[in-house]
This record gives sequence, structure tokens and C-alpha cells, in this order.
Amino acid sequence: MQRKKFGQPSFLLAYRSNSIMEGRMKTLQLSLLSSLVLFFFGSLAPASEKQVITAFTQVEAKGKGNAQAMRALTLVDQLDPNSIVPLLKGMNAANDLGDNWIRAAVSKILAQAEPGNFPTEDVSRFVMDKGNAGSSRRAAFELLLDEQSEKAEKMIGSFLDDPEPSLRREAVAQLLQKAESKAGKASTVLFRMALDKARDVDQIKTAKTALEANGMKIDVPELMGFLTRWQTIGPFGNGSREGFHTAYAPESKMDLSGSAKGKNGKVEWIEFSTSDPFGMLDVNQQYGEIKEVLAYAFTTFESKDSRPVQFRLGSKNAWKLWVNEELLFARDEYHRGKTRVDQFVIDGKLNSGTNRILVKVCQNEQTQPWTKNWEFCLRVTDPTGKALLSANR
Repeated sequence: MQRKKFGQPSFLLAYRSNSIMEGRMKTLQLSLLSSLVLFFFGSLAPASEKQVITAFTQVEAKGKGNAQAMRALTLVDQLDPNSIVPLLKGMNAANDLGDNWIRAAVSKILAQAEPGNFPTEDVSRFVMDKGNAGSSRRAAFELLLDEQSEKAEKMIGSFLDDPEPSLRREAVAQLLQKAESKAGKASTVLFRMALDKARDVDQIKTAKTALEANGMKIDVPELMGFLTRWQTIGPFGNGSREGFHTAYAPESKMDLSGSAKGKNGKVEWIEFSTSDPFGMLDVNQQYGEIKEVLAYAFTTFESKDSRPVQFRLGSKNAWKLWVNEELLFARDEYHRGKTRVDQFVIDGKLNSGTNRILVKVCQNEQTQPWTKNWEFCLRVTDPTGKALLSANR
């Protein structure tokens, strides 16, 4: 598995101009940045670790806080490796933009530090402290991997049940490697463990394939918690893509025994299930390969208790998701890339008892072969990605 290093350019996004709104990012050379700040702000004041961290955590979109962060980055010259962990802790409160400034600051500290001054034990404790944000712990692990690779490698096995998906993935990858190096029962035991611990589709597929080659039957939809039994209604009109914004009957009243006015006349709810191993509901199978249309899919989820969950949806179409009549997420974009499992991860909650799930999935006017897909898949997990199964499954 190829890992990114903490100090690689993708993390040195020390300054993001307003053009980020247009999908572009610029990485400025730190030496040039220091010169610019000195030109505009004059001589440097004594460094304050707290001031530096505060500046980075207050950076916002559209360039807000960039000037203060630029000045703070020049003050980093006066910090030493003892400031690395406080900076990592600052990531807990920072947004993605602030994270990039902090990464640049840490890289700058390391570049000017004397060999042997890396705070290995402090960074290790930060990684293992689950009270820190998952993304912050991941950044610290990458840093440790760069500076003390042997120490980092020894930690990986402890991530098998980690709430941070990227760290958990490291542990599963290591387990899969061990399984592949074994034979017979020992290999099967390790692959089975990897299957239970994995949360990423590619790793689940690897373990599943190996176990099935040894004669085991794996129920992937149940293992991953895909919702496979639905009721659908449609098609409704989506000319000029306006249907996405139009509240058709199912959005105001759910009546599975009733009918509604569709694009070409009266439409009714129809049962529709999928046998796809990854829960893909191909709406084309229900209505044919038609364009400028949309449909609704409805199902219920029985939960034994009220709890926070994640709704993990994949679709290359425009879509909306409601749970218990609350709109959780809407995506007005068509045919960008492929439909992927867990393409979108939406935080939400389940109530104790019956929960009502409604998906609106839209098809546009494009006619190229790669725009024919009209589909989605959905599963429910706990916050770590572990599948949750409905009691009425």
C-alpha cells in the first residue's frame, strides 16, 4: 500500500488563494513567503506558539485569515520540535485549510531542526489518544512514519478496531499481507479476521475472494449492510434538470398504496429489490433507459435503539436523501466518475423503532454511453463504518 509522506507537496498547501473556489490551489515557496511577509509587515515579533496556532485555526474560506496565517508561518522559524505536538493538537480545532498551514509549519520546523530532536514519544502518544480528531491522528502517524518508521510500523497492529478509518485500513492491510503469506487454516483464520475488521470495499473484496477460494460462502450484502429491498415510484419529469428542485408528491406525503401524477400519467409504488452483491439498485431495470426523468425509492429500517449512524450512499446521478422526513443531503451533479460504494458518507441518526428512508435519484438529458447509468446503493453503518442491520431485513 503506497502511503503519502507528511512532507510531500500535497500537504504543503501553505497558502490557498481565492482561486480555490475555481478548483485550483497554489503552493508557495516558504522562503519567498517569508520575504513577502517581511516586506508587508516589517520585522518579526518574538514567536508565540499560541499565536501561531490561533492564526492557523482561524483561517477560513475566500482568503479570510490568510494574512495572519502568512505572518504566523514566518514566526515558525523561532519554534523548535517541542512545538510539533501542540501544532498537531491545533489540528483538532482547525478546518482543512488550517490543517494545511499546520502541516507546512511542522515541515518547516523539521527542516531546520537538529537531527535527533524529533519528539517520538510525544507524537506516538498523540497518535494513540483517540480523544484527538481522526484526521489529526492520521497526520501524526504519517509524520511518525517519516521520522521513526520502525516505531510507526510497530503501532499498526493496534489500529484494527480504531475509529479512524485510515488507521484501521493500515492494520487490515497488514493483516491481509500476513494472511497471504500463510497457508491452510492459518491463512483462513487471518482472512476471516481481516474480513470482520475491514471497512473499505477493496479490502473486503480481497478477503472475500480468498475465503471463497477456500470454500467459504460470504454474504456481502449482509456483511456490509446494504439496503436491498425497496419500493420505487416514477418516472417523474426532470426536463432541463428542474425535477431535482421540484417537490413531487412523495416529498410531501408518503402513501405506498396511493398513486401520483408522473411524467407520462399516473404512477404507483412498486416493489423493487436487488441481488447485486454491493447493493446496487439499477433503476433502469424498473423503467428502462430513459432520460430527463427521476424516481423515488423508499424503504424502512428497524432499529432497536436511538443512535448516531452514517448513511453511506453511492451514485453518479443527482440525488437527495431523507431520513424520517428530514433532508440529510442533496447532490445536484450528474455522471462524474463512476458509482462507488461509500462514495458519500452522511452523518445522521436512527430513532428507536421504524425509520423511513427516501431517496430521490435523477437522470439528465445526456445521451453518451457513459451517462446511461441510473442507479444508487445505500448502507447504514456505525460511525466507524461497521454495518448495521435492520431488524426487518
